[in-house]
Amino acid sequence: MKLTPIMSKYILHWGEMGSRWGVNRTVSQIHALLYLAPMPMPAEELAETLSVARSNVSASLKELQNWGIVRMTHVMGDRRDHFEAVKDNWDLLIVIIDERKRRELDPTLAMLSECVEQAENDKVTDPEIKGRIKEMLEFTETLSTWSDQIRKLPKPTLIKLMKMGAKITKFV
Repeated sequence: MKLTPIMSKYILHWGEMGSRWGVNRTVSQIHALLYLAPMPMPAEELAETLSVARSNVSASLKELQNWGIVRMTHVMGDRRDHFEAVKDNWDLLIVIIDERKRRELDPTLAMLSECVEQAENDKVTDPEIKGRIKEMLEFTETLSTWSDQIRKLPKPTLIKLMKMGAKITKFV
């Protein structure tokens, strides 16, 4: 695939943003390329287009597949595995929210719950610190519940809600 200057700019920026969000730069760049690609691409072409090692592409594709934002597919007449990204931005958002919740929020909830439970019999920790931990648990539970509720909304409703922005306060 031949990259235009605009495509290159997009891919490079996506890689930079990925790094800021804690995602490997190459993983992000591969995702960006697959998102822009009109057809599924084989790993060899990804490596060649981005000038990265084939082994790096393989590891990155596994990561993207684990996130659920890239899937393997096949192309008629070609025995190689090809890869394509989720193209619908709203579907992509939901997948990323689900994964981040599973990987980050859920373990944090479990740890905070353990801390609050252990604090009940803890005579050493200052009550103010125990209170802060309990407040963080309550806040995180609220965030988790909100995320679960938003996740269950039909896509058209979610889109309307997000487009409303601060106007939603008229109903609160």
